[in-house]
Amino acid sequence: MYIGIDFDNTIACYDEIFYKVALEQGVINSDMPVNKIAIRDYLRGIDQEPVWTEMQGYVYGKRMSEASAFPGVVAFIAAAVEQGHVINIISHKTQYPVIGLPYDLHAAARGWINENLVWNNRKLFSDEQLFFELTRDTKLAQIERCGCDCFIDDLPEILTAQKFPKNIISILFDPEEHYSLSLMPTFATWQDIGKYLGIEC
Repeated sequence: MYIGIDFDNTIACYDEIFYKVALEQGVINSDMPVNKIAIRDYLRGIDQEPVWTEMQGYVYGKRMSEASAFPGVVAFIAAAVEQGHVINIISHKTQYPVIGLPYDLHAAARGWINENLVWNNRKLFSDEQLFFELTRDTKLAQIERCGCDCFIDDLPEILTAQKFPKNIISILFDPEEHYSLSLMPTFATWQDIGKYLGIEC
């Protein structure tokens, strides 16, 4: 099986690093939930969208090494590879921040993958398996070009997009159970995704 996986908020988890950076920058109090979406919504609610936008570039660039992998995702990928499945990471990610210093966000993500997506001292991905697309449309096109049988994403709008390839399995990764969708299989953990696909991890 050819499996495509989104990167941000699907493989890489940013809750703790966004909380840490927001505290460092003095834009939240310590009683704020340790949650990226909560911080985003708070800053937008007090008309601080530019602060949030610049913070994203800083976290995804300079502080990317401090992001964590979602529990179970490395074991899932390792088990899938062991069983002969082919996995590509296909992400919509600008190369440089919209505002702020010009960190290379693609290079930062690749560096994180090489350091964190490792099993038994072996890297789970080569550069040829990593696709960082500048637009949503090119991401959707790359999913089709890769011949994915299955694609896993945290955004329903990707999986239900008009240009999303037909006849492939769409899986929504929803760790906080925000959505109640009957349109597609939806799971809160990578262990449950593995069970659904017959990949024990």
